[in-house]
Amino acid sequence: MSRQIPAAERVIRARKLIQEARDLPVPDDLGWGNFSYVAQVKDLLRQSRDLIKLIPYSPSASPEIKQEVKKIFIEAEQAEKEILKK
Repeated sequence: MSRQIPAAERVIRARKLIQEARDLPVPDDLGWGNFSYVAQVKDLLRQSRDLIKLIPYSPSASPEIKQEVKKIFIEAEQAEKEILKK
């Protein structure tokens, strides 16, 4: 059986995934490399959202953690717009 990851650690990992998406090198071409880049960015942001999506429904999560989760969802959305707008 796998161990559960605490909510605070999930928040930290989600933020790291968002930063990884921001740090991906932007391809120079507009060919297939660009499709791969977009897929990588979207996958990293999806992973960050999946890590934290159930925290707001957990009765053991503190209000502060739930607030952080809301901020991360907003950050992920903003990051996607900023990264893929380039």
